[in-house]
Amino acid sequence: MSSCVGETVPIDVTDILARLKGLSAAEEFFEVLGISYDPKVLNVSRLHIMKRMGQYLAREDFSDLGDRTMAARARATLERAYEDFATSSPLARRVFKVLEDRDPAKAATPSRTFVPLDSLKPFGTW
Repeated sequence: MSSCVGETVPIDVTDILARLKGLSAAEEFFEVLGISYDPKVLNVSRLHIMKRMGQYLAREDFSDLGDRTMAARARATLERAYEDFATSSPLARRVFKVLEDRDPAKAATPSRTFVPLDSLKPFGTW
């Protein structure tokens, strides 16, 4: 497939949220939501894309919406998350805590006290 996020592909919207919950592979999400993608982008950023999609979905209120509207919103969130990483690197977006903590733009905060090895006594010599 090629990167054609704007391309509209008809999808089955019946019980879309329940179907999405049952998926595991990133490719399955793109297939179910009818979104084209570049495999190279997905291979590099799959976890980041799915995490970002989850962040976007968490902001949505799906109560009292029809299947068609829910599917459109889910599709829009995946398209948006994909575009985030199709145009930028995972390091630039930093969606995971470990990357946020290692952000070179942020000042380092000491989390532990350094104890030099030569200051330690061998066990039993107290």
